[in-house]
Amino acid sequence: MKLAELTASRVYLSFAWSSAVLVLVMLTGTVGYRMIGGPQYSWMDCFYMTFITVATIGFSEVVDLSQSPAGRLFTIFIAFSGIGTMTYMLSTLTAFILEGDINEAWRRKKMQNKIDKLKDHYIVCGVGRVGSNVAHELVMTGRHCVIVDQDFQHIENYLSKHPEQLYLHGDATDNDILLAAGVERARGVFSVATDDSQNLVISLSAKQINPELRVVARCHDVKNVEKTRRAGADEIVSPDFTGGLRIVSAMVRPHVVSFLDEMIKSDGNLRMEEVVVPTGFSGKLLAMFNLASRDCILLAIKQGGKWVFNPTMQHIVHDGDVLMVMTTPHGRVRLEQLIQGVE
Repeated sequence: MKLAELTASRVYLSFAWSSAVLVLVMLTGTVGYRMIGGPQYSWMDCFYMTFITVATIGFSEVVDLSQSPAGRLFTIFIAFSGIGTMTYMLSTLTAFILEGDINEAWRRKKMQNKIDKLKDHYIVCGVGRVGSNVAHELVMTGRHCVIVDQDFQHIENYLSKHPEQLYLHGDATDNDILLAAGVERARGVFSVATDDSQNLVISLSAKQINPELRVVARCHDVKNVEKTRRAGADEIVSPDFTGGLRIVSAMVRPHVVSFLDEMIKSDGNLRMEEVVVPTGFSGKLLAMFNLASRDCILLAIKQGGKWVFNPTMQHIVHDGDVLMVMTTPHGRVRLEQLIQGVE
């Protein structure tokens, strides 16, 4: 990313300087021909004479120089300077367009502007087989995210299904890339690269920049779990371990697994969601949330590390309680708006 921006800046600077030199040549030629030819030639005649000289059009002399050796030497100077400057300017611009740098730099700038406006979003570091599913679930549940990967093929594969997705092409272990992705304003980071060492560094870097965000890391080798946790990951998931449990569950409790799959990873509307009760709601009844009218089914409440299953509407909630609800993404947003005082 930085290389593209530096390249764009270099080309813009070169084009600006060559344009300025060309303007100076045109002005010099116009004034010079006026002085050489005398007042019988208008400023437009002198400008036109300069233009056809620089542009190598080769029309007859508008300003008669047949009796002025100095004028012809001046014409040689203007032609040499103007043609050289214009050739350099056009070659620089042509090469830049052919390489696609103008469009690329503009697209990256536009993408970065959108990312800079995000807040409380998620950053998915690595969009391979696991990361692409993570990003897809965030999109399906109406959560903003930025994907980051140093393999642009992974990004292209994901963009083929989600063309509007915000992304950065770069190494997520680099602090500058995390900062560009808005880690200081993010709600959480998914460290799901294919290599455990990368996930460890990403977890460490993200936590150092923003200690308040939540980091969930992928870990293949269970012996690296504790290292990754010490690096700052709040939660660690081992696909091999959880995959084994999932296979057993599919055999011995298939209907439970089918139900959970529907709630967690289907492309339908229903999802298992959690909503945290903010400060100021302590001592109030569940009935005030009017969950039924918001397309929400309350399954349980987590209070002080303990679970209360199927609570009644007369149950009293406290600050920091977590409501486990079955709802649609829209229903979750409406419930969050209510408890945040938006509605």
